[in-house]
Order: sequence, then structure tokens, then C-alpha cells
Amino acid sequence: MPQYMMIYQGEATDMADMSEEQAAEVLSKWQSWMGKVGGALADVGSPFGPGQSIVDDGSTGKAARLTGYSIVEADSLEDAAELADGHPYLSEGRGNYSVELFELMPVPFSAD
Repeated sequence: MPQYMMIYQGEATDMADMSEEQAAEVLSKWQSWMGKVGGALADVGSPFGPGQSIVDDGSTGKAARLTGYSIVEADSLEDAAELADGHPYLSEGRGNYSVELFELMPVPFSAD
């Protein structure tokens, strides 16, 4: 089954900077979403730490505002997008956060 990477974009708050109640609320939202997605969640993913952009001209810069990822399985891009319904990263509703969705394609060559 095709896999799709959900990449989280926006300035996320580190859970270490949240109160116990805020962290519990965030965790509850994630658990609810993971339960809803069920077996389609191939990899819950991980938050991103500090990053850096490395450019093809040899320069470096500030990395994009990407904060983590998850991988889901679905029959189509449209079906994968439906799995984002109720996603905790999209719960603010003010346009500050997005889930970027990409199909993971097979590598077209062998590393051997």
C-alpha cells in the first residue's frame, strides 16, 4: 500500500515549555488522532530538533519551519488527506500550522 509522509509546518511549542495540564491536553489530542487513524499509521514519527539549510551553492541558512513528521498508509493522496481530519497539529484553526502531505515513491535505482 502506498505510504505518505505528513510533515508538520509551523512554530510548535516544546512540551518542556508547557504546563502539566497543557502537555496532558496535547498528548490526549495525539492519542485520540492515533486511535482514529489506527492501522493506517505506519510510523508515528518524531518531532524535529534544531535544523539548518544547506544550499547547493555551498552556503547555509536557517531551516524551514518544519517541526516533525508521521507516515501513513492509504490507497491514494485523497485518502491520505482524509487521515489528517482531526489531526492535533491542525487544531488551532488560525492558519499558523499545516500538514504537508507527500507520497513516498520508490527509489528509481539500486544502491548496490
